[in-house]
Amino acid sequence: MPITIALEDPATEVAQSLLQAYFSDRAITFIGGTYTPRPADPATLRAPDGAFLIAWDGDEPVGCGALRRLEPHRFEVKHLFVAPAGRGRGTGAALLTALEQRAAELGGTEVVLDTNSALEAANALYTSRGYASVAPYNENPNATRWFLKPLG
Repeated sequence: MPITIALEDPATEVAQSLLQAYFSDRAITFIGGTYTPRPADPATLRAPDGAFLIAWDGDEPVGCGALRRLEPHRFEVKHLFVAPAGRGRGTGAALLTALEQRAAELGGTEVVLDTNSALEAANALYTSRGYASVAPYNENPNATRWFLKPLG
């Protein structure tokens, strides 16, 4: 069955369950000190200033990603996560593409994100999808790399 991507309220049980899986996974794979969860305020992940998307394999949620507005035309990708059941199937790329499309629909002209260099698959995904390394745009203690991609 193909993966489908759907908009979800970030406060729902399924969204919160995926976010907890994301934070647990980050804590296990984190390199460079102690991982400090920094969940985005759910209110910032709703239209018109954001979005929360879930990747579904039939009725099983297999990933999520969020978007929030930082500036009038700049959005940030947050909490991009693919559960083991969704990995190796293009789920991360599908979520990232859907988040970029949503940012453009909301008036965005660029998307930024931060990540940790230990997340090799994530870093490879971002660079393969046209994201370029940039100077830090925030003070996230978990991040070691920052990226930007123009939209359009």
